[in-house]
Amino acid sequence: MRPVSESVRPALVVFDMDDVLCRYDLATRLARLSDVSGRSPGEIRGAIWDSGFETASDAGAIDAATYLAGFGARLGVPLTRAQWVEARRLAMTPDPDMLALARTLQRSVAVALLTNNGLLTYETIDELFPEAARLFGDRLFVSAQFRTRKPEPAVYRRLADRLGVPAEAALMIDDKPANVTGAEAAGLLGHRFDGIAGLRARLAALGLDTAVDARTAPKDAQRDPR
Repeated sequence: MRPVSESVRPALVVFDMDDVLCRYDLATRLARLSDVSGRSPGEIRGAIWDSGFETASDAGAIDAATYLAGFGARLGVPLTRAQWVEARRLAMTPDPDMLALARTLQRSVAVALLTNNGLLTYETIDELFPEAARLFGDRLFVSAQFRTRKPEPAVYRRLADRLGVPAEAALMIDDKPANVTGAEAAGLLGHRFDGIAGLRARLAALGLDTAVDARTAPKDAQRDPR
């Protein structure tokens, strides 16, 4: 694969969700699920996250209804959609500075969100993370929509194709090194997120304006990258 030139100004900036646009605390989610089910956090993690069940959902192998039913079965109690949403939402703390940065970028470039999550997350994102839902609109995606997940290069290529942007004209921002490597293997620029300061510096080096205008109201509309 030819290296992507750092001189290319991206036409599309793609953000990961958890631990980029919001802080995600799995321990909080497990504690709430433990309250609901009576099972220990360790048992729940083993049944859901360490079993391959969550990974299969992320890859689009399970539809939302089947996933919710299977989630409850693995907990040993029927789980309502509202209970699942509550536990997930409690674990998420939006990062206002990162959301403001993404909003600022919208003035000059298209932005999108790509998260390793299943179809239930997609269906309930307005409840889970309304700030992101408003900001990204129809450019908010979960990996399950592409029938694969990060760090597989195919997920990044399919996202770029969906948005009509050449892979080499897109930048992927993710906190996980493997996911950045996967994006680069697909031909995108990659940035391993470890804080907003480093991200601002990288964006500026790529010719993107990151100066937040406090007077600018949040905008839901997206620029067309094509």
